[in-house]
Amino acid sequence: MKYQPVWMITFLLLTACAPVSDQNEYNEYDIATLQQLMNEGELSSAELTEYYLQRIESIDRGGRGLNAIIEVNPDAMDIAKTLDEERRTSGPRGPMHGIPVVLKANIDTADQMTTTAGSLALAGHRPPADAFIVARLREEGAVILAKANLSEWANFRSTESSSGWSSIGGQTRNPYGTGRNPCGSSSGSAVAVAASLTSVAVGTETNGSVVCPSSVNGIVGIKPTLGLISRSGIIPIAHSQDTAGPMGRTVEDAAILLNAMVAHDPADPLADIFPESVPDFAANLSKDALNGARIGVLRTHSGVGNDVRVDQIVLDTVAVLKSLGAEVIDPIEIDAEGMGSASREVLYYEFKTDLNAYLENSGAPLKTMTDIIAFNEKHAATVMPFFGQERMLEAETKGPLTDQVYLDALALSKQISQDALNGALKEHNLDALIAPTRGPAWMTDNVSGDHSSGISSSTLAAVSGYASITLPAGDILGLPIGISFIGAEFSDAELIQYAYALEQAGYQRQPPEFP
Repeated sequence: MKYQPVWMITFLLLTACAPVSDQNEYNEYDIATLQQLMNEGELSSAELTEYYLQRIESIDRGGRGLNAIIEVNPDAMDIAKTLDEERRTSGPRGPMHGIPVVLKANIDTADQMTTTAGSLALAGHRPPADAFIVARLREEGAVILAKANLSEWANFRSTESSSGWSSIGGQTRNPYGTGRNPCGSSSGSAVAVAASLTSVAVGTETNGSVVCPSSVNGIVGIKPTLGLISRSGIIPIAHSQDTAGPMGRTVEDAAILLNAMVAHDPADPLADIFPESVPDFAANLSKDALNGARIGVLRTHSGVGNDVRVDQIVLDTVAVLKSLGAEVIDPIEIDAEGMGSASREVLYYEFKTDLNAYLENSGAPLKTMTDIIAFNEKHAATVMPFFGQERMLEAETKGPLTDQVYLDALALSKQISQDALNGALKEHNLDALIAPTRGPAWMTDNVSGDHSSGISSSTLAAVSGYASITLPAGDILGLPIGISFIGAEFSDAELIQYAYALEQAGYQRQPPEFP
């Protein structure tokens, strides 16, 4: 009998009773089930890749016109066939072998696809090397399927933007209501997962750009601890908050993708804090993980009390947590006064410096933010038909990162956010906090820009650099609502365990209905 690696034995045990469709409808199959089918010869990576390419053509570009995908990888089928042959001759490399992945279009790939951040200013830009995480995914056997649309420049071009819009990709639409907004900036990545245009996807977050689109599109999104995932080869906003993050239809799928992305990158600005030992984030997931955990209910997030229906979802979640053996402390109030203004100052400074460095070193057609601003003004009719570039103009006024104003703002934003989270966790002896990730998706409005309910709990984790994960917690008239677990630095594995336990208690996504 051929030896099977531990991860495959685990998959087979987990999926022994998994239902297998006779109709070859793989849209709700998780990675474990897909691996089981491919291991048994019932499915190939090429067939799965073709399946998703057909869904992109029929659902994303035709039918509902979701606009989640900017471009597909013309090499995807060849990659899948090569991986199928490798599986036949030497076995799979691991859980991601042959699994299609969609990347946000601000992540470098050295292939036939472009990396543009959705901006016409970078049209045709083909970087000379893969981003570090892309190289990792290829090593793990993933099929890089496509690039996803996003809020242009990761939603840091204008103060009046409509999330999910870019001058290259147009407006991404929410599959739970195409007039509704998908949230940004990883809008296309989230919609691609929600509409089953891919198995999993990679987004990026500076402040809410993984967890918000995951929440309003009814999927799982992980915002890892800053420094766990390399930022090399990703078009930046700010290195003190930027991170990539996995997005999936289940907690386990997102954890498997996280495993494939995590590795030490000496070129990353935070390489020196990379943990000596990295856990297997998808291992030993337990429905009993919340038994004995102390969970605090964060009541001082933005927009608390704005929507009684969201508040009721939180109350229902508290009841479920208690039924699972958790001790719930409610309310937890955090004082983070001054954090937001300090963080904004940091982002403007770092955006200018970090973007200029990326443009200079990646072979981009334009070399500075000054060039980008001039391009946008020259081509305003196509690049700025709905909103301007106020954030870029503000960033352009900033000096170098040696300015005392920047250094003070950076120190203050980190101190306030980290002290607030650490203090709350320590004072109440908490393992994690929960809060609603976001309110229901708002109507897309190119005249007035985003006008959401205001409910948001992403900022503390984003500014502190600490871990968070969102999963589906219910809906309001069919519009998904996510609940977030927020924890300490490098508490990623524990948060994934808690999210998995809640998911197994019925907190699973409800797929969008397509006619």
